[in-house]
Amino acid sequence: MASTQTPVTTDPAIPSLEQTKQGRVFSRLLATIRITTGWIFLWSFLDSAFGLRFSTEPDAAWIAGGSPAAGWLEHGTSGPLAPMFQALAGTAFADVMYMVAMLGMGLALILGIGLRVNAVAGTAIVVMMWAGSLPPDNNPFWTYHLLYGLLFVLFAVGAAGHTWGLGRRWEQLPIVQKAPWLK
Repeated sequence: MASTQTPVTTDPAIPSLEQTKQGRVFSRLLATIRITTGWIFLWSFLDSAFGLRFSTEPDAAWIAGGSPAAGWLEHGTSGPLAPMFQALAGTAFADVMYMVAMLGMGLALILGIGLRVNAVAGTAIVVMMWAGSLPPDNNPFWTYHLLYGLLFVLFAVGAAGHTWGLGRRWEQLPIVQKAPWLK
């Protein structure tokens, strides 16, 4: 029997996904998820830095000499890798890396720039956080950390920064043109 598949075409008369109503809705939904996910990480940075009384009291804020990473490293880790993570608690290295990661992921996602870099670096960070609490409390394997990693990849692959973000402008910068991995 002969194949009846329609050949793939680049005919300009055929609308792209972004040009269809369904595509526009999808792009906007993806952008909304990108921005709200970014806010989770940016808020973590802001609360840890300034002690805004949500997870961090003012006297424990980074600007007051507190250790933003110590709480999770000391009390949020469990399992076979916990001693390795707990040894980092209170160190300047852990605090700076945590704060740079939260700020970087938050801004990249909210602004819609550097989503490829965030897909790699952000996923590595959340997988390390996942590894710090093995086995997970509520599920034998899966946690929100792994979901974040998948979202980071989806945002990069789906060019989520093009909708309600600076992704298109970012990609036109000469440095990004020369180093496309910065997209």
